[in-house]
Amino acid sequence: MNRSALDKLVSSTGLIVAIILFAAAGGLFYAHNFIHGQVHDQLMQQKITFPEANSKPLNALPETDKKAVAQYAGQQLLTGSQAKVFADNYIAVHLKSAGAGKTYAEVSSAAIANPTDAKLAQQVQTLFRGETLRGMLLNAYAFDTMAVVAKYAALFSLAGAVLLTILAVLGFRHAGAAKAPAKKRK
Repeated sequence: MNRSALDKLVSSTGLIVAIILFAAAGGLFYAHNFIHGQVHDQLMQQKITFPEANSKPLNALPETDKKAVAQYAGQQLLTGSQAKVFADNYIAVHLKSAGAGKTYAEVSSAAIANPTDAKLAQQVQTLFRGETLRGMLLNAYAFDTMAVVAKYAALFSLAGAVLLTILAVLGFRHAGAAKAPAKKRK
């Protein structure tokens, strides 16, 4: 196989891979926009707002949680990262207090063992609702994280596609130059 044919074969293969990477980048950008938009829209409909700066609910939090929540003070919860902070640093703290440090499963088991205890029944309901909301917010965080991964994969695919396209064009140019007969010297 001569050099020109080899250059054309390698360049064609590179161009095909570039086309596949362009398509993948487009799909990944779409996935990012769709997922991120869905997370935003669903969270916006919930109308959850972080406590205001220097408010009683914010100041009642342990220092680490207070610091995490304070960065979003007064803002509406709209992103996956905000959802994680609200779930882990706000709701979880309140659930620990409402359940006296016990989990939903522990309080539920105690309520089943003592079905006439109204206080336990109320704790079960509070913990169930809180853990449900917390789980939904953490799912929003997980999906938004997948959107971010899709965005970076799209950028990587796009960069690879552009690089392979440039290399393929250069390869085809080289194939044309290699095909031309060499001039004989006298």
